[in-house]
Amino acid sequence: MLNLNSLDLEQIAEALEDQSADEHRWLLDPRSGEVVFWSRDGGIDGDTPIDLDDVDLLPINPIPSYVWHQDMADFADGITDDHAARRLGRAIDGRGAFRRFRGELSEEYPHLLPAWHEFRDTRARRRAVEWLADTSLVDGNEAARFLDEHRDPALP
Repeated sequence: MLNLNSLDLEQIAEALEDQSADEHRWLLDPRSGEVVFWSRDGGIDGDTPIDLDDVDLLPINPIPSYVWHQDMADFADGITDDHAARRLGRAIDGRGAFRRFRGELSEEYPHLLPAWHEFRDTRARRRAVEWLADTSLVDGNEAARFLDEHRDPALP
């Protein structure tokens, strides 16, 4: 078992969010908890191509984008500024939702950016811990404590 406190949850969360798995993959060493980046052309060290079947590392498969999309919807639904909530809600409809949401926030509601980042990062870290627990890399009780202590932050 890995120690949850010694893992880079932000990097694991980034790997879980990365939807471009065709060209590269994120892998985790189940012995050390180290996260490594693999690409088809550069392998793990950036210079030596290597087949993924030849390494004893666990792939970190991305979580579907609709899960991350739901974070935007929940944020828009949870803020108290009705006008901003409506505009952000409209921004996430259809293709390009992630780009439009970020643009709307940064251009029209920059005061909400810190709250968005805290909300999104909290959820991302929680997903990383859930993934670690689901793959039996960390103790389930330790993961449950973390999840209990890291709930969604209050929204403005």
